[in-house]
Amino acid sequence: MPDSDTKRIAKNTGFLYMRMLVMMVIGFITARVMLEALGVNNYGINNVVGGLVSMFSMLSASLSGAVSRFFTFGLGKGDMMRLRVIFSTSINIHILLAVVVVLAIEVVGVWFLNNRMNIDADRLVAANWVLQCSTITFAINLLSVPYRAAIIAHERMSAFAYLTIFDATAKLLIVCAVYFYNGDKLILLSVLNITPAIISQVIYWLYCKRHFEECTYKFVSDKKLFKEIFGFAGWSFIGNTAGLMKNEGVNVVINIFTNTTINAARGFAMQVNGMVMQFISNFTMALNPQIIKDYASGQLQRMHKLMFQGTKLSYYIFMILSIPLIFEVEAFLYLWLGEVPEHSVSFTRLVLVLSLAEIVSYTLITAQNATGKIRDYQIAVGGILLLNLPISYLLLRWGVFPEVTVIVAIIVSQLCLAARLWFLRKMIDFPVRQFITKVYFNVIAVTLLSLIVPAICYIAIPPGYVRVFILGSLSICSSIATIYFVGCTREERAQVRKAIVNIISKIRNR
Repeated sequence: MPDSDTKRIAKNTGFLYMRMLVMMVIGFITARVMLEALGVNNYGINNVVGGLVSMFSMLSASLSGAVSRFFTFGLGKGDMMRLRVIFSTSINIHILLAVVVVLAIEVVGVWFLNNRMNIDADRLVAANWVLQCSTITFAINLLSVPYRAAIIAHERMSAFAYLTIFDATAKLLIVCAVYFYNGDKLILLSVLNITPAIISQVIYWLYCKRHFEECTYKFVSDKKLFKEIFGFAGWSFIGNTAGLMKNEGVNVVINIFTNTTINAARGFAMQVNGMVMQFISNFTMALNPQIIKDYASGQLQRMHKLMFQGTKLSYYIFMILSIPLIFEVEAFLYLWLGEVPEHSVSFTRLVLVLSLAEIVSYTLITAQNATGKIRDYQIAVGGILLLNLPISYLLLRWGVFPEVTVIVAIIVSQLCLAARLWFLRKMIDFPVRQFITKVYFNVIAVTLLSLIVPAICYIAIPPGYVRVFILGSLSICSSIATIYFVGCTREERAQVRKAIVNIISKIRNR
């Protein structure tokens, strides 16, 4: 990979990690204040009803991925006229989609909420407020998608970082205001959440209009492009639907067979996972445009190498952070929340394991989307992913513990990985055997070896914050050492040593 590309990825990753650290602090505070303000029951209602709206976002997720792919591909080709048409067409598509989704929620969502969900009768009015306000917020955010796609495709990660930090800060201020409110806190929270969505949309519009010449809307009627984007999105719809059914669909099923307290526990687990996952999303967000541009320019060998290194690095970053959490999640949740809902500990541990299982596929998904030939891939992988919902439904109906839904997802994720590798071998001549030996088996070996030291600490030291500190410190050190000596190739170790020497020399020169 050229030094310019490496420096660009490193710089963008730096901005995104700055964003992540700020948002992580804000996220921890926001969740704690929200739990104290709403209580476990209202928190669960907010989680499951908001998730109901998210289920309808499978349409937007499909089109968002399509717009991002076409925009980034256009940049890789350097075709400015094409970019202008893509942008204006994507605006038309998202306006149309917003109308369709709002109508669908008003017809199907309202009926399902009031007739099928397990919510106390005295909280149904508040739940309907959550649904309506979440729908408005969703529609506004939907119109921001083409602008966010432009910012990411241009790799302006500093702007993206500042805008998302603003959004997180606004939500924290809203939660603080709700905390001191004496009326129905859930209704007020839902109404106020609309405000940052409106402000963010205006900022996105102003920034893109000023910095990117292609981001000026003009009505166009390019039927061929419209068909291409919808064709890509149509097949992506299968995979996105399956992904949402795995998360929000299973969340609704859990509500049907249990209660909102379990939804709250799962919601906290997903939030902890999301905070740790930001370390990975920041890296992959900086990496993905380069993978797509390499494909667009026909540099497949460089693309393969970037996928290998990106998969290993993203997995190891998450592993270093997640192993101490898996062992000491109970202490962490107690310190964070004070009141820890039942099942939160087990859900969090399993969700972290699920993320480790899914991270191996991230660069593979990006490469597959880069080709634009996703019909057969989405049918196969999406079909496998959809197994999450019916299997989870049956197991919960048979009385199995709710955490089984995550175990099902872990198993299904590995089946999806196998399918992705099979398709990529044909589509981009991907070296599957090398990936399995040099990446997949490598990360498994490193993970198992990295578990030894924290496991000994967990067994040998009595519970308490002393154990948390010792286990966390030794776990991070042992994981880094294992990654360096077992997980890295000779070439990668040389690159690490060179990077360390450069950092030390820069510090000395100051």
